[in-house]
Amino acid sequence: MAPKKIIIDTDPGIDDILAILLALSAKEEEVEVLLISLTFGNIEVRSCLRNVVSMFHIIEREMQWRRQRGLPEGFGALRALRPVVAVGAEDPLDAQKMLGDYFHGADGLGGIHETHPHFTPSETWKHLFDPSANPQHIETVQTGDERPSFLPSTRPAHQEILRLLRENDPDTVTLVAVGPLTNLALAAAEDPEAFLRVKEVVVMGGAVDEPGNVTPTSEFNSYADAIAAARVFALTSPSPASTVPPSRGKLPSYPPKLSKQLTLRLFALDITLRHNITRGLFRETVAPLIESGSPLAEWVSAFMAHTFRTLEAMHPGHTGDQARLSLHDPVCVWYALTAEDKGWTASGGSPEDIRIETTGQWTRGMCVVDRRNRHRIEDDVESPRDHGLWLSSRAGNRIWRMQGSPAEDTFGQVLMERIFSIARV
Repeated sequence: MAPKKIIIDTDPGIDDILAILLALSAKEEEVEVLLISLTFGNIEVRSCLRNVVSMFHIIEREMQWRRQRGLPEGFGALRALRPVVAVGAEDPLDAQKMLGDYFHGADGLGGIHETHPHFTPSETWKHLFDPSANPQHIETVQTGDERPSFLPSTRPAHQEILRLLRENDPDTVTLVAVGPLTNLALAAAEDPEAFLRVKEVVVMGGAVDEPGNVTPTSEFNSYADAIAAARVFALTSPSPASTVPPSRGKLPSYPPKLSKQLTLRLFALDITLRHNITRGLFRETVAPLIESGSPLAEWVSAFMAHTFRTLEAMHPGHTGDQARLSLHDPVCVWYALTAEDKGWTASGGSPEDIRIETTGQWTRGMCVVDRRNRHRIEDDVESPRDHGLWLSSRAGNRIWRMQGSPAEDTFGQVLMERIFSIARV
């Protein structure tokens, strides 16, 4: 079986970094990470870029450390294929920008670039992403004695997404989106048919039956760019015009007829909050590795220490070894790696007509679901009985809301074993 092909659209971010590490540490026969596309979100997009470059720098040091000790290098997916890294959206489509630095720290990794500067590479890499550079992918750049383990792109991230979807067969690339959906919305607006070549889009975002985490009703990613989320969701509809928000001149409308509907798997807070790692489990995993000199264990431990302190301050009961971090983004990558596992289940009503509120004073980013027990209407003509076409079988979104996973109780251990177990000594 050929490895799965994935694109990760992300705003690293603590759990984003864990998610990327999970993908890159897979076996080469499991997955090909084609692209890591960056967006604003948890922090400014340029800080996201620094975090990703730092991650590759640490992985390179980790693999060297393992080789020197006769240990398997791991990171088979990364050694088999260097992913492209591209910088994307700096701002939401049409809203005041909100960042998640209140949780992730000003640099996205708990201040690690100041507290542990020896883990941050020199900034000579910045020119690699300069749009005035040529060619688009710089294959010959060197860091130290070896080439870097990623391909820098000077194209905007949404154009790299479209390029890869065009260059690969339809329905072969999964797009895992774990930040605001701005890059996806830009790609879909520029070339909807090329975007619809994607196999499926896996989205970490929204809250349906759970409270939100930035407002009483809204999850961070859907709040950070609600219009982008609504536009991407609209592509799941047999009639995208029925749910797409007003563009206000920012982006063009979709064509009235598209060749297919987008398949979108939604990992809302309802499922991601059930996948956690405790401080105790994390400490037990990394302590012997740090003692043995693992660069990766020391680096991850530094920003996770900040994370658990923040959790203690924000949530009563999250103290000591019982403090737990919800693994929102890694769950989405785990699905992309193991989608054929029958333990993954969607809600009983899936696909559901879930829409993103874009204009409400208090409800921006809210997942709106019709909970009325009403008869369906077999047309797409709005009427007083069905304002908004909620009952129409020919309109509304079609979202697969994920509900169950094969590793809910053990996912923290799975994550640790995937990233670190090959370095155990």
